[in-house]
Amino acid sequence: MEALAVRLSKLDPYSEGAIRVVAFYDTLMRRRVDLPALARASAGLAECVAGIRLHGTGRAVRVSPDGGEAPVPPSPASTTAPITLDEEEIGTVWLERPGTPGPLDEVLLDRLALAAAATVERYGPARTTMADPALLELAISPNGDEAARARALRLLGFAADRPVHAVAVRSRLPLDQVGALICPARPVKAALLADVGVILATTVGRARFPAGVRAGIGTAGSPDRSWQQARTALRFTTSRRPVVHHEDLGALALLAQVPREIARENGDVAAIARLAGNPDDLETLDAYCATGSLRRAADLLHLHHSSVARRLEQIASTLGIELTEPAGLIRAALALTTWRLLNG
Repeated sequence: MEALAVRLSKLDPYSEGAIRVVAFYDTLMRRRVDLPALARASAGLAECVAGIRLHGTGRAVRVSPDGGEAPVPPSPASTTAPITLDEEEIGTVWLERPGTPGPLDEVLLDRLALAAAATVERYGPARTTMADPALLELAISPNGDEAARARALRLLGFAADRPVHAVAVRSRLPLDQVGALICPARPVKAALLADVGVILATTVGRARFPAGVRAGIGTAGSPDRSWQQARTALRFTTSRRPVVHHEDLGALALLAQVPREIARENGDVAAIARLAGNPDDLETLDAYCATGSLRRAADLLHLHHSSVARRLEQIASTLGIELTEPAGLIRAALALTTWRLLNG
């Protein structure tokens, strides 16, 4: 390997140096070296500290140019590059060069990142969040046999004796980012099935979902049952309540089983549909149903309570429901929830 380790300072012109760097890492990859060996070779080639860190494990390797452990605390990285596997960023490589970066540092890190990804994949299992959709679908399918489901879970990296939560997600953020946030230290796998994101995780931090994500969480247990619960819970999410756990729905979950044609024909639900033409009225009713209090609804809407009171009088007249009575409030809340289930 020493014969291949041409010093960057001697590589001239740039094109010749770049070709030699590429050849250097091609040789390392053919020799199937591990991550520490990659870091040692890179530090020797660059003549400065080189580092490799994997996000999934938190594992970091820092090596000085002489091949020994780099001193701590680390110096600021002069150049960095992401390690990408299956279109997911799984780690970072960097150099800690004093002063300005070298002319070939970017080429070196690009090849180091490629070699690190190949090493992780070879010695895996690869610690990526995104999974084969077909494998994930097999794990959550209600029609699959238990032997096939167990095998799929094993291939996904889940132990047979550990319960798994299924999470149904609608998000503009990449699923791997959401999965890493809600389950940072334990196995988590994700895939997009049709129009819904699926996340399987051994634990789910409800408070860790980022803004802008709608998520329904199933109870831990059989993935197929948990997935059905997660899909149901997702239907109950709103902008005010973007994350819903199925176990918190209680009897409300029964509304999801009401046939759509029957729900549409209900008088209260039809009245909510007419009210939906005025977004302000719909938001006011939602706030009042969520709080059960005129003043708390006003606080939520950032309006004076007298303005909210006038709106609620008009809404009550439109719905034909006495909202100040407990029974009327329950009717309105159930009708509003059912209308939302019908309209996604």
